[in-house]
Amino acid sequence: MSVRILLVGRHAMLREGLRSLLENKLDFEVVGEAADGPTAIRLTRMLKPDIAVIDVDMPGMDGIDATRQLNRENPPVKVAAISTSMKRDFIIEVLNAGASGYILKERAFHYLVTAIETICAGDTYLCSKAAKVVVNDYIRGRFLADYPSDGSLTKREREILKMLAEGKASKEIAHIRGVSIKTIDATRRRIMQKLNIESFAHLVKYAIREGLTSVDA
Repeated sequence: MSVRILLVGRHAMLREGLRSLLENKLDFEVVGEAADGPTAIRLTRMLKPDIAVIDVDMPGMDGIDATRQLNRENPPVKVAAISTSMKRDFIIEVLNAGASGYILKERAFHYLVTAIETICAGDTYLCSKAAKVVVNDYIRGRFLADYPSDGSLTKREREILKMLAEGKASKEIAHIRGVSIKTIDATRRRIMQKLNIESFAHLVKYAIREGLTSVDA
């Protein structure tokens, strides 16, 4: 029985390359492609893949948000995450969202097949560099489920900071989160106070430095 795979990423060339790679395996079947998170959620419900290969570096509903929602589906879909980031906190956030694998984008064509096979066998797959980061954290006594990604910021505050840094207005974020604009504005003030940051420009620079968003997001 073949492994049904959904490819998710905003770059068509990357998806095309990964499709060519995976379809060379007789027991792999790419059942669909999505360029963004909402489409990935919709196609997952329609196509019921076994695993989603997600480029987490996407704007809007990024790969982390998509992974989190896919893990709430019934049945949950296993996720192999691809990213350019090697920041410790970012890797931990992806794993906490429910990803079963993390592969550097530059090495995806070398290790993705092995990653999918490992994940489908019920194990977790990390590329060697990501594994080193996670193991070093474990040695220092930091555990994935409890480690705060950005100092004293909560998970909710990090998510809102990410959207702010990507240029979303308070009104848009309030709609996405299902809260009032006043709540979002209060959260932004609280984030800036916690981080001792006085300007929005410095807040964006902080988010970029911490890997919450990219320069071109």
